[in-house]
This record gives sequence, C-alpha cells and structure tokens, in this order.
Amino acid sequence: MSAYQHYLRVYSEGIMGYQALAIIGQSCMGSVTAMVILMNGVSVGQMVQLFIIIAMGMGYNAAILSQQKPKLSFKLLLLSVLSSITFFILNVA
Repeated sequence: MSAYQHYLRVYSEGIMGYQALAIIGQSCMGSVTAMVILMNGVSVGQMVQLFIIIAMGMGYNAAILSQQKPKLSFKLLLLSVLSSITFFILNVA
C-alpha cells in the first residue's frame, strides 16, 4: 500500500476531525505564504502567485463546505499544501 493510499484511508476514517484540522493548517500556511509573496513586491508575477495560493485554499475550503467525497477533498488539500510550500520556498530563496 502506498503512502498516499494509507493517508487517504486514515483521512477518510476520521474525516470530521481531519477536515477541521486541515482547514486551520492550510489556511495558516496559505496566509504565511501570501505574506512572503507580498514581501517581495507587488508585480504581476507576485499577483499571479498570490492568486494561485488563494484559489487553492478557497478550493479546498469550498470542497469541505460542499461536502465533497473524501478522495477529492484530500487531493485538493495536498494540492493546496504543495503549492503553498512551493511558492514559499521560491519567495524565501
């Protein structure tokens, strides 16, 4: 069993608790990333990065609020977290 399948199963079993924790975690991570992006300036490139980070976070939150299937919400969570980490690293370095 792959790590993805394992964590998807764990996420699906405790969906209510993990969704609450994930909303808090990914929202905080996205806001820190947005702050770091804006610290580098307000050019078109930074605004595109900011848009992507905000869209990813809102996508996950919308999936939770609309009660999508756990597999979809888990994929959106991973996408949101990975994009936040990527843009954070790009803007700190």
